[in-house]
Amino acid sequence: MSFNTEQFAAAQQANLAAATDMSKTVMSGFERLVELNMAASKAAFSESFTGLETLLAVKTPQDLMAFQASMGQPVYEKSVAYSRHLVDIATSTGAQLTKATEGKVAEAQKAFSNVLETSLKNAPAGSDAAVAAIKSAIEVGNTAMESAQKAVKQASQVAETNFKAATSQAEAVVKTAMTKVTAKA
Repeated sequence: MSFNTEQFAAAQQANLAAATDMSKTVMSGFERLVELNMAASKAAFSESFTGLETLLAVKTPQDLMAFQASMGQPVYEKSVAYSRHLVDIATSTGAQLTKATEGKVAEAQKAFSNVLETSLKNAPAGSDAAVAAIKSAIEVGNTAMESAQKAVKQASQVAETNFKAATSQAEAVVKTAMTKVTAKA
């Protein structure tokens, strides 16, 4: 068998480029997460001082109860918005990585198959059974990889759907509770 070093080097260059692209995608998601956390921190500081000023201006127990009632809804709404942003960042980054991974895996499989085919063409006489076994093993491996990718994709979709459903349900429960608290105040 002869080994084609040019094809191997090209495959390695493609793998390096894919790893670089994926690193950029991960870093972009991380940057978005840092920006979200910085914005949330700035808003929390500002709102805490505003809330403290309002609290210090309270003169009566009724004003205190009204203040307490008014604080719950904005905190809840901001928490839900923050969670949605987190989910958006995670979902979009994951989708980009999945798309890139699927494309690169297909390219890598094709490149590997090409290298292998070239090498197997030059196999010594009488090695037909070994060549057939290698090809069969590669086909089984490719099928297993495709099945695993489909399973991971389905599991991700189910998890995202369940998270969204749980978030919506939690929102409804908290809104109902906040309505009751506000009505009593």
